[in-house]
Amino acid sequence: MALSLAFSPCPNDTFVFYALAHGLVPGAPPVEVTYADVDVTNTAAEKGAFDLVKVSYAALPWLMDDYELLPCGGALGRGCGPLVLTRRDGPRDLDGARVAVPGDRTTAYLLFRLWATGQQPAAIDVVPFHEIMPAVAAGTYDAGLVIHEARFTYPRHGLTALVDLGEWWEGDTGLPIPLGAILAKRGTVDPAAATEWVRDSVRQAWADPSASRAYVLAHAQEMEQAVVDQHIALYVNEFTEDLGAEGRKAIDALLGRAAAAGLVPQISSSRATAWSS
Repeated sequence: MALSLAFSPCPNDTFVFYALAHGLVPGAPPVEVTYADVDVTNTAAEKGAFDLVKVSYAALPWLMDDYELLPCGGALGRGCGPLVLTRRDGPRDLDGARVAVPGDRTTAYLLFRLWATGQQPAAIDVVPFHEIMPAVAAGTYDAGLVIHEARFTYPRHGLTALVDLGEWWEGDTGLPIPLGAILAKRGTVDPAAATEWVRDSVRQAWADPSASRAYVLAHAQEMEQAVVDQHIALYVNEFTEDLGAEGRKAIDALLGRAAAAGLVPQISSSRATAWSS
């Protein structure tokens, strides 16, 4: 039987999962792919909707009873953090501001809440990712929290970065940023096998980047090849193949700090980090 697999249409995910999605990983079962923004997959995973699923690390405390975290395939790194954007004549802080965010259980929003302690926005609204920059540029919102390829394209919208939450996190902790995770459904998917399938898919992507190019471009929100290449280079890195000790430490730091602040439920260290390397 085919396994259900859900990930975003962003270039890093389509690049990583091209081989697995196309039946090119030896020994892996066929998969049925659903493409959805991470806010959608976070909610769907809480209902156990998929066998393998890409979610936000910030959503893990609500998902670990039903899923196991794989040590590969996700997005974790340096210099790749979310940005808080405003118009060039916009506010210098968020007191009284209307802010658009891409999801209430995204890592971006969790980092935002940790950074914004003491500031008092007037409203926080969840807005589809691709609508955030145009809405800030139009004045519908005073600020917007953005991720992914927006790092490369926001100046085109006449916007400026109020804060780079990645720089803030790395400066404060010295650790990389845990953004997106791959989960395997307990009792349905063998995590050891799933780890090998995903790692093989990652390695095939690196071995022949051109093989997935048409597939990646077909799903990309930003169609320019240069932006797609920047996106993949930034988000697909050594942590995608293996979280390692530093990746695990970063996950524990993020979720431990968030739990201490009362922003997420407390979970044990063994459940917060990956099943195996």
